[in-house]
Amino acid sequence: MEEHMDKKLIELYKSGHMVIPLYLLKNYKDLKLDLDEFIFLMYLYNKGDKELFDPGKISNDLNIPLKDVMKYISTLTDKKMLKVDVVKNDKNILEDIIDLDDFYRKISLKMVSNVNDNLDELNSSVFTFIEKEFGRTLSPMENEIIKSWLENGSSEELVREAVKEATFNGVNNLRYIDKILYEWEKKGIKNKEDVDKNRNLHRKKEKEEPVEEIFDYNWFEDDDSYEE
Repeated sequence: MEEHMDKKLIELYKSGHMVIPLYLLKNYKDLKLDLDEFIFLMYLYNKGDKELFDPGKISNDLNIPLKDVMKYISTLTDKKMLKVDVVKNDKNILEDIIDLDDFYRKISLKMVSNVNDNLDELNSSVFTFIEKEFGRTLSPMENEIIKSWLENGSSEELVREAVKEATFNGVNNLRYIDKILYEWEKKGIKNKEDVDKNRNLHRKKEKEEPVEEIFDYNWFEDDDSYEE
């Protein structure tokens, strides 16, 4: 951003004549905007809908060359953020109007998408996961127990693995899962990778355990000394 434009925008912001919504500030990169384009767009946004396009005034307000004003208008038009419409005013004179409908539409779609993502995240939470594994709704007491696991340092990933371990063994209660988490904590198991390593180590030990040798005696070939 040019230094003059930067200083001018700071002045506008301090004066209260320019407001930048926090949501837009956090998400402008998702709209494929660089910082210069975003701030220029925020200037137009603060001017209101269907503002008369006056390149000279914009150049003066932002303290940038006229060619930069036209550059930003061109790039933001290409990115479907705005349009410059030609309309007739009350005196039947043609005027250029800044139309930000495309920008508002993109922001609306982005907000809806974020809401859906949050819902998906909520639905995939460890509480919902356990309910699906158990095939029933959790009681308030069970919810509190799960919260205590998370508050005491067990990650959602680790809790999920403990639930899988329990259901694999045919046990669907939190007391059993609590014991699993307790044993894992003693072993320093903190994530899925640690769980997998522990399982593999357990399988390896089972394979390496010596099998008790059964003495095979052929009674039909007994020692001849027993014969008369």
